[in-house]
Amino acid sequence: MNVQPEPNPCVYIVDDDQRVLTALSRLLSSAGYDVRAFNSPLEFLRDHDPDQPGCAILDIGMSEIDGLTLQEQLLNDEVRRPVIFLTARNDAGSGVRAIKAGALDYLTKPVQDSGLLDAVAKGIDVDLKLRQQHKQIRELQRLYNRLTEREREVLRFVIRGLLNKQIAYELGIVEKTVKVHRGHIMQKLGVHSVAALVRLGERLGISGASGVASPPQSRMDSH
Repeated sequence: MNVQPEPNPCVYIVDDDQRVLTALSRLLSSAGYDVRAFNSPLEFLRDHDPDQPGCAILDIGMSEIDGLTLQEQLLNDEVRRPVIFLTARNDAGSGVRAIKAGALDYLTKPVQDSGLLDAVAKGIDVDLKLRQQHKQIRELQRLYNRLTEREREVLRFVIRGLLNKQIAYELGIVEKTVKVHRGHIMQKLGVHSVAALVRLGERLGISGASGVASPPQSRMDSH
């Protein structure tokens, strides 16, 4: 089986000032980055690849579509690419809006080379870590989908902290059957402890069952 190599991170630059676009492209290329430059926000939306790791540098004051609207469009398209904003005016209101919308940084032109390079390095690092997290979540979801409905029920009770005999009482089954289900769950999910199951459940957003009743003492004693 051939494994496709991960694509190299790319820095996307969107600015309708060609001089700025050229200068930034040269700076980042000389620093070893793959660069794709756009002087049209619409062209960027049409041609950029969401699956390509990296970050985006967006000018705030573009005439076709301003940078904040462009960022909003990316979010609407569920593209969580780290964004660095450039602005010719130090507009506090725009800066607050950008940061609240999740922008990584907000730099004023003329931007210092070191400041921009630091922001880009941070942006790519953030993006790679987020993509790795999403990849892990997708793998966990794939494993979770292998569970039967009954195993998912047992898992929710385990996450809530119930003992086998309590789970058996809630589900109307014998404790031995619960133990079998727990074994299958751990095998399918590739974990070896209840603590690992709880952490996995938290990452998948699985909540425990609520309204759990206590089994009668006689029933607990019979197992």
